[in-house]
Amino acid sequence: MERQFDDYKAIVNKHLLDFIPVIDNKSISLYDAMKYSLTAGGKRLRPALLLAACEFAGGNIKEALPYAIAVEYIHTYSLIHDDLPAMDNDDLRRGLPTNHKVYGEAMAILAGDGLLNTAFEVMYKDMMMYFDDAAQMTKRVKASYEIAKGAGCRGMVAGQVSDIESEDSDISGEMLEYIHINKTGALIKAAIRAGLYMGNASSEMIEKMDVYAENLGLSFQIADDILDVVGNVEELGKNIGQDQKDNKNTYTSIYGLDAAYKRLDELSKAALDAIADYYDNAEFFSKLIDELKNRTK
Repeated sequence: MERQFDDYKAIVNKHLLDFIPVIDNKSISLYDAMKYSLTAGGKRLRPALLLAACEFAGGNIKEALPYAIAVEYIHTYSLIHDDLPAMDNDDLRRGLPTNHKVYGEAMAILAGDGLLNTAFEVMYKDMMMYFDDAAQMTKRVKASYEIAKGAGCRGMVAGQVSDIESEDSDISGEMLEYIHINKTGALIKAAIRAGLYMGNASSEMIEKMDVYAENLGLSFQIADDILDVVGNVEELGKNIGQDQKDNKNTYTSIYGLDAAYKRLDELSKAALDAIADYYDNAEFFSKLIDELKNRTK
């Protein structure tokens, strides 16, 4: 029986803290701050995508688990830093006070740093077990490279920079899509690619899933823009209307709500078309697109 999203999410939640290294008791507040944001909840979209992509390609998700957890560590660090006063200045995340509201700004920064570095420690530790197996080492190097690239200055961080610099100014639709593709989409695509590598996917599968991932990533952020207008705090676990308050450029602020819905439909169709050849074998990925659209209704 094919796994559903909640199955992958449960696996991630079960093992979420397993890979945190032992932290000296003299620095235990660091562990507490890291754990606070990790266990606050969340969709676990990126690690679930990584595990699903691995299984989709015929791989064993036990092998992919360290990389899935690493992706969630990176994503959580980015949320902690995003919420800081110097960034989005938010006080609610996943239905709880943001990290800096509980532990202070300095500790929140360090908790994010700790999670980011732990992510790479987790992946390198796994790779060190395969020095004598070139094929196993190669797919792990490729997976970790995709994650590093998606999270870095050619991906998520680049998108965050452009997002900050575009506040309080008018930008083009092209620039907005650049921000969305990098700030949100890059790590989503990286997670899918990493999972495919861990599953030894064919180049044809990777090519088609790249198209799917690119459309999913942009869809996800446009849906988030829509929900910032029509959503509610109880369902989203974060404040709504924050983008407008911070004078951020979003798909709804530039094009309007109707156009955002239309663009979401276009991207959803493009994502589904990309994986049409896989039919029922890609049910997890097609269902995810449908659920994303339904969230905005």
